[in-house]
Order: sequence, then C-alpha cells, then structure tokens
Amino acid sequence: MSYAIQINNLKKSYGNNDVLKGLNFNVIKGEIFALLGVNGAGKTTTLECIENLRKYDSGSIVVNGKMGIQLQSSSLPAHIKPMEAVRLFAKWNKAKIDQSMLIALGIKELEKKRYVEMSMGQKRRLHLVLALISDPDIVFLDEPTAGLDVEGRISLHNQIRKLKAQGKTIILASHDMAEVESLCDRIAIINDGEIVFLDTVAELTAKISRHYTIHIKTSQGNQNFESHNIGETMLTLLEDFKQRNITVLDIKIDRGSLEQHFIKIARGNNE
Repeated sequence: MSYAIQINNLKKSYGNNDVLKGLNFNVIKGEIFALLGVNGAGKTTTLECIENLRKYDSGSIVVNGKMGIQLQSSSLPAHIKPMEAVRLFAKWNKAKIDQSMLIALGIKELEKKRYVEMSMGQKRRLHLVLALISDPDIVFLDEPTAGLDVEGRISLHNQIRKLKAQGKTIILASHDMAEVESLCDRIAIINDGEIVFLDTVAELTAKISRHYTIHIKTSQGNQNFESHNIGETMLTLLEDFKQRNITVLDIKIDRGSLEQHFIKIARGNNE
C-alpha cells in the first residue's frame, strides 16, 4: 500500500501541557481522509506539524508529495482583486491557471471585486483556488465550506471529488459531519492528544446503527432511554410499564446521528 503521509509517535508539548501524546497513523495515497476532534483535542496542532507550520518535539512525519494548503484563517492585501491574486500565485509557482476550476468555484464572477469587499464564503473559495494552483499531490482543506451557501457547498464538494478522481490525496478538517460522511474514505478522531478512532466512515456509521434513543410518552410524563439492543430494551420497558400500571401513549425511536456519535468518541465515551 502506498502512503501519502506517515505519522509515527508524534509528540508535541507547550510547556507542561502535552498536546500530542504519540500519534500514529498513515494516509493512503488518493483517499479523502478526515482529521477530526473537538476544540483543544490536538487536531490543529497535528495539521500544523504535518504542514511544517509548527515544530514538533519528537517522532517522525513523512510526506510523499507536494502539498497545497487552504488554511482556515488566512488573508490577502485588502485591495487586491481575485484574478490578480490568482495570476500572482500562478507566477510564483510557475503554474498554468486552470480556467475550469475558476469557473467551477465562481472566481470569474468576482473579477471586479477587491478582497476587502468579498464575503467570507467568497474568500474561502479564492483561498482554495490559490492552494490548488501549484497542482499539489496532497491538499489540506481546513473547514473548506465554512461560510458557503448551499450552491457553493455543492460546487466545492464536486471539486473535491474531481481532485480525488485525479489521484490527489485530500486531508479534510471539518465540523460538518454530513460533509465528512459524504466525502471521506476514512476518519481519524483525536481526543486529548491521542487517536481514539481510525477507520472508515462505514465503520463509524455501523457503530451508530447499534445505538438508539427511545422516547416514550406515558400517563406520568416523558422519558428517554438509551439502547444498543432495541428489541430487548422495548420488551423490558413495556413489561415494566405494564406491571406498574403506567399507560404508554406514544413511542418514538431515533438512531443517533453521525455527529452525536462523533461527539461521544471525541470526548472519550465510546459506549
């Protein structure tokens, strides 16, 4: 198997605070890989170490290919126009401008605007174009659809799938679990500086399918119950209500969402 990125025993501390506690994971060439974690888990530090934006204390990082990085927070001169920035970055990278990408991401429509006049979503689309100009092998996308409307999100998702079809490796950091489920091949979840889940989206979804919340409305009020075996739980609950002479008025069963299960794993509760 060919790897785009190999992480071995990665450690990073800030003073006495151990942020990364020996991370180990590989990213396969050509996959869309999500690196997830709640605020403070170590996700951003991990990405910055891989991107060579931050020094780490020990361990090793091997990157096999050219990187293109779309940062969550970045800026350009206030009065520069989008196409001026595109041409400037293309010249720096000695690269040809992909006109179809500019059209797909709506940059052509912004030709007369200055950077300071652009919305957050427009800026993020421009930042993505600038990250892709050098035709990188590995693309880092940090919250790529933040601030985009529905049409913009769809367009960007199509562009990400196009990059994958071209054989590029995508590293995605996102808080949008629907986006992660739709795009990603594998997920790594970091909690307190350690990997607590590393597998396919299908495996995470399979975990969800075993977890249910049962909402029961009775003559004495509403109650909620958690279950991994809905059949046995329902039989036990209904028998208990019957013995206590409690009338069941309504029953609703919810399967946990991907986001709910991510939060449980990311906070160290994998039950």
